[in-house]
Amino acid sequence: MKKILGSIALAVIAATGPAAAQDYPDQAVTLVVPYGPGGASDLAGRALAETAQPFLGQPVTVMNKPGAGGMNGARSVSEAEPDGYTLLLARVGMALSPAVTPGNAVEWDAYTFLGALEATPMILAVRGDAPYNSVEELVAAIKDSDGRMTYAASGATAIDGFTTQALLADNDLDPLTAATLVPYKGGGELATALLGGHVDFVAMASASLMPHIKSGDMKALMVFAPKRMGDLPEVATAAELGYEKAGQIAGWSALYGPKNLPEDVVAKWHEVLGKVATDETWLDLAARRGSISTIGDVDMTDYAKSQYELFHGLAQDFGYLSN
Repeated sequence: MKKILGSIALAVIAATGPAAAQDYPDQAVTLVVPYGPGGASDLAGRALAETAQPFLGQPVTVMNKPGAGGMNGARSVSEAEPDGYTLLLARVGMALSPAVTPGNAVEWDAYTFLGALEATPMILAVRGDAPYNSVEELVAAIKDSDGRMTYAASGATAIDGFTTQALLADNDLDPLTAATLVPYKGGGELATALLGGHVDFVAMASASLMPHIKSGDMKALMVFAPKRMGDLPEVATAAELGYEKAGQIAGWSALYGPKNLPEDVVAKWHEVLGKVATDETWLDLAARRGSISTIGDVDMTDYAKSQYELFHGLAQDFGYLSN
């Protein structure tokens, strides 16, 4: 059993009494996924709903509520009744968006943090026939290119833009001019741009890259994740390679609720997540998505705060926000 979840759950149960914890839930719980059906967020939400239901004792119903970069769904949960029956499948965007667009997104701490779920690795990749076989070789080529090398991203302040810019900054290169960002709409288009030779490299979510890496059409040079991927055990993480900023970036999912959830609700979900953490179905579904289960590995309140501060600091350092 994971130590963090276990200790918190026991403390809350001791404070509220076992009878209170047994009252929740008495009806289905709605899990809001703030992005559209079929994507990584949706699959993570449905995996949690399937796995948690037998431990919760009630159905968990997934509701997709996309729009505004995930903020429509996030806002609806942050403004919901704090009774435990409306929860959020949170993603890294819940920390990143308020960090780079202060005043226009739901604040990073507008929730009750129930726990981390998974890390969703990102991969620095080049085409299979590219002359670079390591991060060092790619960075050396970028230094020699005088800004002519290109990378695809969905935006300068999107997570797949920050991955590359953080790597450039870690190598004492200007994150905005050392390589040229070519914008595309999202995962599939970014991968296609690299395969088609329209850009030189990408640093983006693994799900869109792994089929091409397995086929040999792409090469993985580095992973942005807290630990190595099971499918790429020979590829080092950014942290292992000593990259301070890039080593802190990864995609992730977590379970949030409206702020001020009752203690018995928090205790129940800590108990449920503690069981999900070792459930074979959950672990198998995570592995199939290329994700790494992180239930119980971090204190989610501290981690969400650190992620907000990371992206806010990067936005200031890179000139997107004033200091």
